[in-house]
Amino acid sequence: MRIRLDIAYDGTGFRGWARQPGLRTVQGTLEGALERIVGSAVQLVVAGRTDAGVHAAGQVAHVDLDEAQWARVESRHGRAAHDPAGSLAGRMRGVLGAYPDVTVRQSMIAPEGFDARFSAVWRRYRYRLADEQSGYDPLVRHDTTSIRASLDVDAMDAAAQTLIGLWDFAAYCKARDDATTIRTLLEYRWRRDEAGVLVAEVKADAFCHSMVRALVGACAAVGEGRLDVGDLAVIRDGLTRTSEFKVLAARGLSLLEVGYPADELLAARAEQTRARREHPGDA
Repeated sequence: MRIRLDIAYDGTGFRGWARQPGLRTVQGTLEGALERIVGSAVQLVVAGRTDAGVHAAGQVAHVDLDEAQWARVESRHGRAAHDPAGSLAGRMRGVLGAYPDVTVRQSMIAPEGFDARFSAVWRRYRYRLADEQSGYDPLVRHDTTSIRASLDVDAMDAAAQTLIGLWDFAAYCKARDDATTIRTLLEYRWRRDEAGVLVAEVKADAFCHSMVRALVGACAAVGEGRLDVGDLAVIRDGLTRTSEFKVLAARGLSLLEVGYPADELLAARAEQTRARREHPGDA
């Protein structure tokens, strides 16, 4: 039985998504909670692995339960659960305790052909960046990066537009063996919110390792006047990492949403993605 889980977390206290021996991770924490319920080991498959310090409001994962595990889900304190798949989220929240930094918002039986990782058609991230115009607010320090400069948001937005499209983003990705860096950047915009904080929203079919934080750092360099608007496309076309901008901190980055096609297209999308890219990468 394949179950879809919709997940949110504050990444501050985690060493990223992926399970690592001796380290606290989102995957390890959730798998531990689920194993207490189903009675044996499980493995979550996630839409996008996030780095240490990155947050999520709309992460998606799936888990495959065998017959014995599913029987434990169906039976709740010796009686049949009314909606066993739907009740799993609540049971996991109970195991995670009060005020946890990770929660399962919703659980359900996954549609046929659903794969949290390979069926996804896009991921949307947000980055929050405070500058000297907005000032520093200690109440949002866990999800906002601060920079000692006054940034030109219009120049940053204009620079972001030059990167949209299907490109090789090797210059904005941390290299990984046998992993492609070709991505379709669907949206990238900058604005100031009501508090004056600069907010970027970035949407792509997938992101390679550190790509969002590199894109943000490049635009911040434009906002400071250290790079021109047109320089970002030139750097992209150079296909090599550069020291002309800094990759900004993980704390400002949150995964907002993962998009999937209609149910009847899920299996075909997963097959297509696997054939093209076995390593869709991280943000």
